[in-house]
Amino acid sequence: MMPDLGKYALEVNSSYVLSLMALGVIAGLYVKRNRAVRRALAELEASQDA
Repeated sequence: MMPDLGKYALEVNSSYVLSLMALGVIAGLYVKRNRAVRRALAELEASQDA
C-alpha cells in the first residue's frame, strides 16, 4: 500500500516516525499530568472532609 517514494523515502519515513514519537511524548505527558492533578484533587478533597 506504500507508494514508491523514490529518493525521498528516507526523509518521508523518518518524518512519519518523528511525528509519531512526538505524539507519543505529548500523550505521555498528558497522562502524567492528568494523574498528578487527580491525585492533588483527591488530597484536597480529603483534607476538606477532615
